[in-house]
Amino acid sequence: MKNLKVPYYPEILDKTLPEVSAILIEKGVSDLVEKVNWKKQFPYKPITEFSLIRSEESIFIRFRVRGNLLKAVYSEDQSPVHEDSCVEFFCQVPGSDYYFNFEFNCIGTCSASRRKGRNDDVKPFSKAEMLTIKRLSSIGRRAFNEMQGNFEWELTVEIPFVLMGIDPSNLPEKIRANFYKCADNTDSPHFVSWNAITTDQPDFHRPEFFGELVF
Repeated sequence: MKNLKVPYYPEILDKTLPEVSAILIEKGVSDLVEKVNWKKQFPYKPITEFSLIRSEESIFIRFRVRGNLLKAVYSEDQSPVHEDSCVEFFCQVPGSDYYFNFEFNCIGTCSASRRKGRNDDVKPFSKAEMLTIKRLSSIGRRAFNEMQGNFEWELTVEIPFVLMGIDPSNLPEKIRANFYKCADNTDSPHFVSWNAITTDQPDFHRPEFFGELVF
C-alpha cells in the first residue's frame, strides 16, 4: 500500500488558486498515477502526476497530464465526466462505511458524491456544495469534442475537508485514498491508478485498494 504525508502550509489560506498551483510545485508532495491494472484490455497510460498540500480547511491537488488525446464534452457539474479526459480523487476516513469520489474532466467539470459503493447509497453533493470545490484548468472551461495529438494540461483543485467527511478542527491522523486517470468514452480508453487494484475488470470503486494520506 502506498502512502504520502500531506504537507501543512497555513499561508495558503490567503492565496489565489493560481498562486496555490505554483506553491504546490515548490512545497507540495508529489507522486505518479502509473498503475496499469488491466494491461491486456486497456494498456494505454498517459503520464499523470499529482501534487498535494493542505490548509486547516482544505486539501489542494494539482494534476498534470501528458497524453495523445483530449476530450471535454461535459461542462455541467454532476455529469459523467469519467467519459472525458478525467482525473479522480477518492477518499475515506478510516472506520467509515462511506467514501467520497471527486471526478474532474480536463476543464474542471466535477462529479462528486458520498457513497457506500458504486451503486450503493449514493448521495451526490448539492449545487451549493459543488460551488465550494474550487478549480483551475490550464486549458480553460469551454467544452470541446475529442482531439488527437500531443497534449499537456494541468488542473488545480481545492476540496474542503467537510466534503470529505472530515471535521477540520479534529483532523484524523490519516485517511485512505486513491488517485485515478481515465477516459472511458474515447478512442483510447484507459484506467490507471496510484494504488494498484487487483480486480478482473476496471473498477475504481474499491476502497479496499486505497492507499494512505497522512496528515
